[in-house]
Amino acid sequence: MSVRRLAEASVQPASFAFNRANAAAAKQWIKKYPKGREQSAIIPLLMIAQEQEGWVTKAAIETISDMLGMPRIRGLEVATFYTQYQLNPVGTRAHIQVCGTTPCMLRGSEALMDVCRSKVHHDQFHTNDKGTLSWEEVECLGACVNAPMVMIFKDTFEDLTPERLAEIIDLYDAGKGAAVEPGPQNGRTGSEPASGLTTLKSEKAILKSTRDREAREAAKAARAAPDAIVAVPAPAAAPVAPSNTSKPKTDAPETSPALKTPSKTKVAPAVEKAASVAAPLHSAANANKADSKVEQVSKQRSGPITKAEPASAFKAPEVKVPAAKPAKPSLGDKNRPAGIDRPAQVDDLKLISGVGPKIEGILHTLGIFTFAQVASWKKAEREWVDGYLSFQGRIDRDDWVKQAKALAKGGVAEYIRVFGKKPV
Repeated sequence: MSVRRLAEASVQPASFAFNRANAAAAKQWIKKYPKGREQSAIIPLLMIAQEQEGWVTKAAIETISDMLGMPRIRGLEVATFYTQYQLNPVGTRAHIQVCGTTPCMLRGSEALMDVCRSKVHHDQFHTNDKGTLSWEEVECLGACVNAPMVMIFKDTFEDLTPERLAEIIDLYDAGKGAAVEPGPQNGRTGSEPASGLTTLKSEKAILKSTRDREAREAAKAARAAPDAIVAVPAPAAAPVAPSNTSKPKTDAPETSPALKTPSKTKVAPAVEKAASVAAPLHSAANANKADSKVEQVSKQRSGPITKAEPASAFKAPEVKVPAAKPAKPSLGDKNRPAGIDRPAQVDDLKLISGVGPKIEGILHTLGIFTFAQVASWKKAEREWVDGYLSFQGRIDRDDWVKQAKALAKGGVAEYIRVFGKKPV
């Protein structure tokens, strides 16, 4: 599917409002949906707006979204997803949608598009000079038997030739589109064969009501003239039972007459139980052995051959000892960076890549409030902070010291100069 975007701002109207009739229709559509589900009316309301304005404007999408109490972005999602909505101005008298899917293509839809290019505009979604006509290629419109075809607004015109489409376009351009009869344009009735019906020409053999009416008329004629010979429809033949010739003669349960219901052959439960054989117990070892009749030798099918271990063999239990987490360095360690009292102006330590709000709060508790403090950390101090935050070397990997030096020297501008990007 191609990307669908709203029309340029230069052609968008400043506002939108339903006229009186369409406003009433919109309210009726909204009432059809349960309470709390009124936003489902977005699709029919956008169609009403398109029928009123000729296309779906940005103002219409926003107005309808506000009516339904839904975020405007949701309304934009619907309007840009469904191709039935025209997001750009179309012809005021006709917007011609030419089906280009395989059946129509094989029947000459390319020639129909050439007619549109010559009579409307070379490119799709562009109006002619007068703004009365426009066209586009669409996917299947659902009348493949009558290919090729086009749709103009809600009417379909089928079994087209390039010459007939040119005539239809001229009539719409002249404001006489209502005079064009929709449907097949070659005299065909519906989607019947082009040569006319070859079967089902009479409903006599189809409708039971027709047969019953003829039977009643024949009976009535027989009562009116007892001596007359009246042809009475023959009664329907009794259904023929299926033949037994194809049924195999086996002792399988599927063909056993004793299992049929009702059955002339009865078997007592005790007799059936006595004749039954209990299923063998499942043996994984036996199931994994190949039948000697199949492979001429009894052997294991798959998997390694397992040997039985002595009963006295001792198996040590597997004990997983979790790796001990390194202990956090103490706050009284000599390598802890020197802290200061909270100054009046606190630097935004979150500008350092790797420092979030939570880490910034922890650094504040350690007395770290400025970029200059971080920039002065030596290796031992960085290792202490890294261990205290359980970062496992992240401070050096992210190079907090270099970032802090740039921010302390010239703020964001210096950071961009050094790293070539904004701090994140």
